Amino acid sequence: MPPAAEPRDLGAYLFTIAIIADTHLNEAEYGSASPFECNRLANARTRWIVSRLNQLGPALTIHLGDLVHPVPGLPTYAQAARNFRDLTRALRSPLHLVPGNHDVGDKPVAWAPAATVTDAYLTLWRQHFGEHFYAFDFRGLHFVVVNAQIINSGLAAEAAQREWLERDLAANAGKRTFICIHYPPYVCQPDESESYDNLAEPGRSWLLGLIEAYRPEAMFCGHVHNFWYNRHAETDCYILPSAAFVRHDYSELYRVAPPAPDERGRNDLPKLGFLAVRIYERGHVCHVIRTYGATLDPGDELAPAAESVAPLHTRENVRAPLGLALRQPWVELVEITPTGAVDEFERKKIRNDYPLLALWEMGIRKLRVPFQDLEDPAVRDRMRVLRRLGHDFTVSTFDVPGGRARDLLIEHHDLVAALEVVAPWQEAPRIVGAIGDLKAKAPLTVYLSRLRRKDDAQREAGRYYHFIDHGFVSSERGVIEEFLRAGARGVVDGFVYRVLWPVSPWDEIAAVAEIAAAGGGRSAVLVRMTSQNPAQVFDDDLANANRVAEALAAAMAHSAQGVDVFIDTFADIDRGYFVRTGLVDRRWNPRLGAHVVRNLYAALGETPALLAPGGVHEIPGGKVFTLSRPTEQLALVTPGGKLRLDRVPAAGAPAAPSGVARVIDLGTGFVRRLRWGRQGEELAIDGGLACAVPTLIGFAPEGHRFLGA
Repeated sequence: MPPAAEPRDLGAYLFTIAIIADTHLNEAEYGSASPFECNRLANARTRWIVSRLNQLGPALTIHLGDLVHPVPGLPTYAQAARNFRDLTRALRSPLHLVPGNHDVGDKPVAWAPAATVTDAYLTLWRQHFGEHFYAFDFRGLHFVVVNAQIINSGLAAEAAQREWLERDLAANAGKRTFICIHYPPYVCQPDESESYDNLAEPGRSWLLGLIEAYRPEAMFCGHVHNFWYNRHAETDCYILPSAAFVRHDYSELYRVAPPAPDERGRNDLPKLGFLAVRIYERGHVCHVIRTYGATLDPGDELAPAAESVAPLHTRENVRAPLGLALRQPWVELVEITPTGAVDEFERKKIRNDYPLLALWEMGIRKLRVPFQDLEDPAVRDRMRVLRRLGHDFTVSTFDVPGGRARDLLIEHHDLVAALEVVAPWQEAPRIVGAIGDLKAKAPLTVYLSRLRRKDDAQREAGRYYHFIDHGFVSSERGVIEEFLRAGARGVVDGFVYRVLWPVSPWDEIAAVAEIAAAGGGRSAVLVRMTSQNPAQVFDDDLANANRVAEALAAAMAHSAQGVDVFIDTFADIDRGYFVRTGLVDRRWNPRLGAHVVRNLYAALGETPALLAPGGVHEIPGGKVFTLSRPTEQLALVTPGGKLRLDRVPAAGAPAAPSGVARVIDLGTGFVRRLRWGRQGEELAIDGGLACAVPTLIGFAPEGHRFLGA
C-alpha cells in the first residue's frame, strides 16, 4: 500500500516490489531433513506469504535464494523444487529467482559440511528454474541477478558471470540499478573475516569494486536469515530476514536467553518476514513485513485483508517530533560464539541492526545519544550513514565539552542536530560563555538542561532515593525568562524539560509549548517512564503504551511551536535500577508501545495540515484526548483495561449532525468504521465501542473521504 502523503525528498510514489528470501521449502508438506521442528512449517509459511503478497499486490516479486531446503546432492531436491513451482504458481505478480547455496551448492569453503557448487548442480538449477545469472528491466529500473555461489569457484561459469556483469553494469550505468544476490559480500564491515555468511576474497573486493564504480541504488542479499543495513559507497545494502526460520547463532546479539518454546531463537517469530520496497521518483524505502511465522495449509484461503493504516518509514515520516533516547549500545560489535554448526574456528564480530529496524518501522527520526557516541569512530560513522536517511541526533553531555572533545564536536558538528548541555544552575553564567565560544567555531544548536541539585533529591519517611535528575519543568518559566533577559538569548537556543512519572505528558508538553510560543526558545521534552524510586518497577505494557501515545499526540499537536519530545526508554531495562518496559523487548522485538507509535504516526502523519490540540477528559476506566484537523475531530482513547466508550466530548468537532467515525486499533493498525451522531456537546458512537488498547477515533461529516483510505 502506498503512503497517504508523498515524502518531499523522494518525490512521487511509483509502485511497490516485494522481495523474499530463504523459504527453504521441503519435499513433504510437514516433513523436513532438518532436525529443527520449525523447519517443518516452511511450506505452510511460504504459502501464507504468497497469499499475503496477492493481497498486497506488488508489481514485481524477487526471491533471493534458498528456495528449497534439500541441497542438490539429495534425491529429494527435485520434489522440493516441484513443490516450490507449484506453490508459487498462485502468485499474481511476476516472479524472478536468485540461486542460493541450498539451490546450487555452497560457496567454495573448506570447512563447510555441505557440498560446494558444481557444474552439475548449476545444470540442475537450469532444469528446474532457468538461468542462474541474468538481468532484466522493469518500469524504468534495471535488476541484476548475481550467482554468489560461483564467485571464487574457478568454474567456467564464474569467468562467464564476471565478464557479463562488468559489461552489463557498464552498459546500464545511467539506469537505476538494483543488485540481487544470495550471499552478502559482507555482513557488517567490508574487511571482516570470511565466515559462512559472506563472500571470500578476491571475489568480495571484485564485487565491491563494481559497486563503488557503478553505484547501484541498492543491493538485496539473503542467506543470513536476519536483518542488516549497510551503506557501501552510494549503495543501500540490505540483508533480509528469512520467510522460514531464523539463523539462531545470532541470538548471541541479545543480552537475554531465548525462551525454550522458540527453539532457542530459531523460531523467533517476530524476526520472520519479507520486504515491501516502495519505489519513488528519487529513491526507495524498504518496509520489513513481519509475518510472525503465519502458516496456510493446502486448500485453505487467507482471510480477506482488513483495512489498516499505511505505516511510514523514517524517510517517509516528514513530520516526526517524537523521538527516542538511545540508552543501550546500538552500534557495538558483538562476538558470536562458534558452536560447530556453520562456523567453528573464529568468532564472528557482528553489529545488531534490529534497533535500526525498530526505528524505521515506527517512523522515528529524532534520536538522543550520549556524547561518547560522537567520540567513537564506529558509532560516528554510523551516525553519518543514518543522517543521510533522515535521522536527527541530539547529543547530550554534562557541561560544555573542552579540549579534544570540543575539537571533535567542532569537526563533526554536521552530525549534531542539537547539543544538549546539562549543567548545575549555579554555573549557568560560565556555561553560557562557554557555549558562546563554542558556537563561534561551529554553527551548533544548543539546548540547556538544569541539573537538579543533590539537596533537591526526594526524601520520604527517612528514605533517600539516589536519582540523577535534570531538566526544567514548566513551572520554572519565570526562571527561564529571567535567564534569557540576563544575556543568554541568542546564545542558548532552547531548554530541556523533563516529565517524570506520573506527571501527564499532555499537560506538560502543552505548557512547554506555551513558553516556547512566548519567546522562551525551542524545547526538548524528555518523557521519563519511571518515577524517582529506583526500586519501583514499571513493566505494565498497557500503561507504558498509553503514556507513549499521549506523548506522541501532544508532540504532534504542538510541533509548530518547535517542541521535540523524546521517550525514555527505547528497549526494556529488566535488571538493575529503575526497571521498566520499553517500546521493544531485549530481543528488540516490538512491544505494544512500538506498535502504537508506528500506527499513531501513520494515522496522524497522513496530512501536512497541523493538528489543533483539544482537551483531556477522564472517563470510567481511562482517558480521552481530543485533537482536530480540517473537517475531522480526533479522539485518542487510552484505556486502563477493557472499557466501553459510548460518547466523547465534541470540542473541535466538525459542524455536522452526524457522520462516519474511523476507529483505528493502535495495537494492530486495523481500521473499522462506525456511525456517529451529535448529542448536544457530545458525539455519540452508534452501538458503542469496546477498547482494550490505545485507540484513535476520527469523526468526520457525511461523505468525507478519510486520508489514506
